[in-house]
Amino acid sequence: MITESKIFSLFGKTVLNRISLNPPFEVQTQMNNEACFLYVLEGEQTSISATESVTAIKGESILEKCGNYLSKMRLVEKGRSTEFITIHLYPETIKAIYNNEIPDFLKPSANQKLVSGMVKIKKDLLLKKYFESLAFYFENSELVDDELLKIKLKELIFLLVKTQNNQVIGAILSNLFTPTTYAIKDTVNSKLYSSISVDQLAQLCALSRSSFIREFKKIYKQAPAAYLKNEKLKRAAELLTLSSEPISTIAYDCGFNNVAHFSRSFVKKYHVSPSKYKLEQIDK
Repeated sequence: MITESKIFSLFGKTVLNRISLNPPFEVQTQMNNEACFLYVLEGEQTSISATESVTAIKGESILEKCGNYLSKMRLVEKGRSTEFITIHLYPETIKAIYNNEIPDFLKPSANQKLVSGMVKIKKDLLLKKYFESLAFYFENSELVDDELLKIKLKELIFLLVKTQNNQVIGAILSNLFTPTTYAIKDTVNSKLYSSISVDQLAQLCALSRSSFIREFKKIYKQAPAAYLKNEKLKRAAELLTLSSEPISTIAYDCGFNNVAHFSRSFVKKYHVSPSKYKLEQIDK
């Protein structure tokens, strides 16, 4: 549940947002024509795209280009809210603060390859000081006007260009507003052994649940839930043969949140318990 949200807008769009909430909290975000920079003040934030998952804790940040994301917020320290600041970047806003021209360093080059749709930025002193200054303005909103917001947006972009992982960040910055389209197969393969739901897969593919299931069946010739469970169980059987890890660890690694459910599903498919299956493979 969101307990507090403070917003600053520029040209009619939200550009800065400080949010406090009580985790666990999950939200699906579709950014068709914007990018987002998120700085964690307290707690933990996980951003999930069609092919990636990035987690940031207090003092770390995530830069996301336009696309579809699932955001999961988790409490780290008991008794404290999860807090973060988001900075929203729109192409028209960037043009306006740079005199109606997107600067060259934000334009994609012909030979540049986008290796990621988002990146985590580890704790950085310059960014820490930058967000401390934003915290001051959130507490003293009467000092904030459009000119100040323009300055703070340009300052963030300058810091990102100069910070760690600048090559990856530069690639993302120069492709902020170029949507990355992933095929259903790419998304499914990247999440195959996670605990993600069918609804969440549909969201990441920017499809309704019914459309996703229909397209999924065309590709895999069966329903998503059945296919995903079967692939997870096949992987579990492989790990029971090859790995010395406990059965509970194997179950979690294959995307099962409940060991009892995993065991029942395994017995239904292989007609033997996971522990007995493991012993049988050792004896061969």
